[in-house]
Amino acid sequence: MGKRYFCDYCDRSFQDNLHNRKKNTSMECSISGLRECGTTYSEDLYLGSPLVSPDAAAILQEEQTKKPCRKFLQTGQCDFGSNCRFSHMTEQDLEKLSAQVQAGEKRLKELQREGADIPPGAIEDWLDRRAQRLSAAQSNRV
Repeated sequence: MGKRYFCDYCDRSFQDNLHNRKKNTSMECSISGLRECGTTYSEDLYLGSPLVSPDAAAILQEEQTKKPCRKFLQTGQCDFGSNCRFSHMTEQDLEKLSAQVQAGEKRLKELQREGADIPPGAIEDWLDRRAQRLSAAQSNRV
């Protein structure tokens, strides 16, 4: 009997050969890992509140258009993994992702409103003053 390779990330074993390893690492593990990171990475990144990740919004839209995978719902596993054309997300997962996207959009709107309080030209004035200070400091060094 040949050697078997066990992938800790996707919790599966398969025949250990170059083709299977490449397929596993490049497709299933890395894509699902990126998706998981994409949905959770942006939390607490900006000012301690979740912002909407473009990946999270895209994944939500993509998953809402798919039908549920029957095999995944029955057994908890699907042979196609992330390459499956059906959705592996439960209703709770979709609701959680939707809530995250909505919270991020709400926070983004709040940040835009807060940014609107800055008077026009204030940033440009500050940049001009900073450039003058830097040039004065450089001329003093020479």
